[in-house]
Amino acid sequence: MAMEGRSRVALITVSDGRASVHAQIAAFAGEAEARLASRLEALGNEVVRAEIVCTPDLGVSVARRAAALHPDLTIINIPVWSFPKFAVRVASEISGPLVLYSNLDPQYPGMVGMLAAGGALDQLGRAHGRVCGRPDDRETIEQLQSFITAGAAVRGLAGSAFGRIGGRSMGMNTAVAATDQWMKIFGVDVEEIDQFELVRRAESIASSRAIAGREWFERYAAGVHYDGIRLTPELLERQIRVYCAAKDLVEELRLDFCGIKGQPELTDHYCTMDIAEACLNDPYDWEGPKVPVVCATEADMDGALTMQILKTLGACPVLFADVRHYHADLGIWDLCNSGQHATWYAQRSQDPEENLSRVDLYPAEFYFPAGGASVRHLAAPGEMTFARLSRLDGRYRLQVLRGEFETYDDATNERLMRASTYTWPHAFTRFAASADEILARYGANHIHAVPGEHVETLRRVSAFLGIEFDGFGSAR
Repeated sequence: MAMEGRSRVALITVSDGRASVHAQIAAFAGEAEARLASRLEALGNEVVRAEIVCTPDLGVSVARRAAALHPDLTIINIPVWSFPKFAVRVASEISGPLVLYSNLDPQYPGMVGMLAAGGALDQLGRAHGRVCGRPDDRETIEQLQSFITAGAAVRGLAGSAFGRIGGRSMGMNTAVAATDQWMKIFGVDVEEIDQFELVRRAESIASSRAIAGREWFERYAAGVHYDGIRLTPELLERQIRVYCAAKDLVEELRLDFCGIKGQPELTDHYCTMDIAEACLNDPYDWEGPKVPVVCATEADMDGALTMQILKTLGACPVLFADVRHYHADLGIWDLCNSGQHATWYAQRSQDPEENLSRVDLYPAEFYFPAGGASVRHLAAPGEMTFARLSRLDGRYRLQVLRGEFETYDDATNERLMRASTYTWPHAFTRFAASADEILARYGANHIHAVPGEHVETLRRVSAFLGIEFDGFGSAR
């Protein structure tokens, strides 16, 4: 992949294979390529250009040079009639996400060339996207940028490593995936790590780090509700040590994302993982700003993988929650899980103090006899895109919904939170899909989300990965 936050695009223009014709249209093709490159660069992308392809051997050599740069997306630009075999030659040398693009100019039959090339790729089973329109049209450039973002998400997975800390939690089959299938479809390796490694490392974390974390929460959180039994300063420091151990482990093993089993061994005999999971997903801690590290509770592999994809799209922390309860009288869902939500979602502010001012640390509920803090807050309102990788008869699908987080007056918020587990984080959600549809075929108890509208980009991610896109309601 290109540098953090910047996508790399390989732009390869193909032309007519007749030398006399190419000589007449090369200038137009070059100008069309330059206009497109300029628009893409204005959006912050790195665009790599090459010679205009007018012979088969040039197509191969240009494509091989582009492939060596590992672009997030390759765009085959077809502004004029082009021999379809040139696009096929280019595509055969590039394994990553691919889009065919043609401008709409009646002077030259670029659209004809794109359709001919696209048909040839269809016959070969080569997945690709298609965009046709003028580069100065907003809709056209937005479509291309969506493909670029989807390509970056897919390429970002390839070569990455997931740290699976612990095994299957509480018999949840949906939280466990086959490592060979992950490598084949997503290009992701799995590093198996025993939970004892967190305990061992936590015991050697310097007291100064644990104290600094405890004092940070005590200073900035809305409340740290010690009860002397399930939540004490010592237990909170133990949780912070576990977080520091996980943070150090991610860095040492070069993990890209992770999951922690937690239940029942750690939650019965050591402490809850709520602090570790929330803080890993946050873009800050008491040691300063940081890049969020996706961490899924109950070592949910497909959940973590979904979150890693969404993180690429939204460039922000990703929500992890249980689909806990449906309030049929209000038409809203309570997405609630034991402390997993990043505190960022309390206000979605880049200022940790602003977010923490809405966060309470409460003693763990009876589910977790070892004790520790649950990280309670209510997700701030806003438009969200929800997603989950799940499997139907062994085949992956990406299930996607649209919806909004909602909040209400203080009395209503309090009543709804107390209707389930009060001390856990909540996200009151109105989905743009019926409860019947969701409950009939949604494939897991966990769900994930990022702010904004990303449905079409996720549709393109699915196509690039070769898996089914399964949209609900307005996301169909």
